[in-house]
Amino acid sequence: MLWGQVEERSIDLANQRQVGQVREFLAPFSLSFDGLVDYTVGFYRDGKLVATGSRKGEVLRNIAVDESLQGEGLTASVVSHLMKQASRQGLHHYFLFTKPSTAAQFTALGFKEIARSEPHAVLLETGMGSVASYCKDLANKAAILPKGNRAALVVNCNPFTLGHKAVIAKAAAENDAVIVFVVSEEGSLFPFSVRYRLVQEGVREYKNVLVLPGGPYIISAATFPAYFTRGDAAVAAQTRLDVTVFAHHIAPALGVTRRYVGTEPYCAVTDAYNLAMMDILPEYGVELREMPRVMTGDKVISASTVRELIKKDDWENLRELVPETTYQYLISEEAAEVIRRVKGSASRH
Repeated sequence: MLWGQVEERSIDLANQRQVGQVREFLAPFSLSFDGLVDYTVGFYRDGKLVATGSRKGEVLRNIAVDESLQGEGLTASVVSHLMKQASRQGLHHYFLFTKPSTAAQFTALGFKEIARSEPHAVLLETGMGSVASYCKDLANKAAILPKGNRAALVVNCNPFTLGHKAVIAKAAAENDAVIVFVVSEEGSLFPFSVRYRLVQEGVREYKNVLVLPGGPYIISAATFPAYFTRGDAAVAAQTRLDVTVFAHHIAPALGVTRRYVGTEPYCAVTDAYNLAMMDILPEYGVELREMPRVMTGDKVISASTVRELIKKDDWENLRELVPETTYQYLISEEAAEVIRRVKGSASRH
């Protein structure tokens, strides 16, 4: 369709020439384009790309307009196009990353700011649902917990190990109530449904612990995309955004005053995340308690070690690193496809 003298076209993500045009257009805006998106639109004038935007799930990204056409309403047209396309796919809530210098363009379009990490990035949202309604729902679910000091943990558990359990046990012993958020994003070898269930089963003995899905506001593709990709250049900004969302919105809604983590000697992204928490959480009255990695013999217990032992079919040593509930799942027929995926993968998650 034509918009003035500008033509809208869906980008064929399998067409290297079209993808190359988008990548080249975005480069001067310091935006990279990996092509790992669900949809991309291009706006062309006289055959030349003058604006573009992409969508991955609920996240609108890589929105840019030729400098000579800024102020002509093209940004609104790109955003409107992406939202309409997402709506046809059944999505009615949208996140958007942008630089602090351009955030006002999107708040003028109805987006609300969730968090920012100066001078790098701002996270905004619009549509059906909000961080406020998410926090209200969490508070209702957490109402069953005992009164008093509340702590929180955020875990991926790919899969759930005795190391994870040790940190949760420490939190349960030192607080009246503990909320464990399991990362919901499907970016790991073990699917969320399995990870969530194994955590629930593994901590069932602790009556003051509640396990909840992390949802879209905790280490998700919206708040923390670098956790699931190789693009580590933006890790510092994105870790700080995610921690700020937790500290500013989630912790006060739940009455959480402590957050527990294990030390991270292996994963640079997780280590950066821990550093961001050390810096930001105290500003919001949340204490960070970091627990050294649990050892068994001379082995550090970690999910990555468990996955390596799966690849080696070393079930004897693996059994020393996981709760019995995790082990029974791993040797079950139900886990066969996940085991096959682990053995064939070089993924860090």
